[in-house]
Amino acid sequence: MERLERCGSGLRAALAAGRLRRRLPGLLIAIVFLGSALKDGDLVPETPLRNKRNPLNVYFVKLAWAWTFWLLLPFIAVTTYQFAKSKFLYGPTKSILMVLRRLSALLVGTAIWYLCTGLFIYIENLTGTCSTSGKLGEPRRLYATKQECHRDNGIWNGFDISGHCFLLSYCALMIVEEVAVLEGLSIDQNSKLHVVINSLFVSLCFLTMVWVFMFLCTAIYFHDFSQKLLGVLIGLSAWYGTYRFWYLKPLSPGLPLPNLPLSSKKYSYSR
Repeated sequence: MERLERCGSGLRAALAAGRLRRRLPGLLIAIVFLGSALKDGDLVPETPLRNKRNPLNVYFVKLAWAWTFWLLLPFIAVTTYQFAKSKFLYGPTKSILMVLRRLSALLVGTAIWYLCTGLFIYIENLTGTCSTSGKLGEPRRLYATKQECHRDNGIWNGFDISGHCFLLSYCALMIVEEVAVLEGLSIDQNSKLHVVINSLFVSLCFLTMVWVFMFLCTAIYFHDFSQKLLGVLIGLSAWYGTYRFWYLKPLSPGLPLPNLPLSSKKYSYSR
């Protein structure tokens, strides 16, 4: 328990300085450029991470939105409820309404994930062709989708926007934004609530490190440069359009620190 507390205190101090929120978007773009240069220069060592079936990819990245969603859900619910009671002095009903409003950010994230991944699949099918080893003299079959091509053991060549670069960047940025609520939340360190929030916070920070690490692996092992760059730019656009623009408006899920004036919010979230 003491180790958890020390770990949480160190991570909160790093977040309070604002460096991570300020530098993470630029870091992700830099990783795409550096990783692509290493890949194109054939300077990447052979490791198990090159295999798409490695455990981190199968059990974490393939389920990236599920991991992010189910860890953020209790964290947002508990911290928002505590924030509403301690800072705004709301009653139970009004506090729950504030929790529901903030949890709607997860519904927005789910919609972004669903629509963007569907768009990526559509673009890949629209731009792709299938290469198969058919017998000579057989009429060449036209394939409409990547799935049809793979069923005949073919290779689909289309513009495959990196879904990993999109989703991992968006999830990492969303977590960093949401845990910023701890900057304005004061909880008795001896309470059970503090232990719960600290455990969720450390878990989210660990998950963010996994997302950034796997983002790096994607940059150096998979996809073309343009596919990765477009993927991360879409992820950054989704984050900016929500947390830097829409969530500043009254009709929105709102920011994790709703007690700050609008001008202070813009400053705090861009430090």
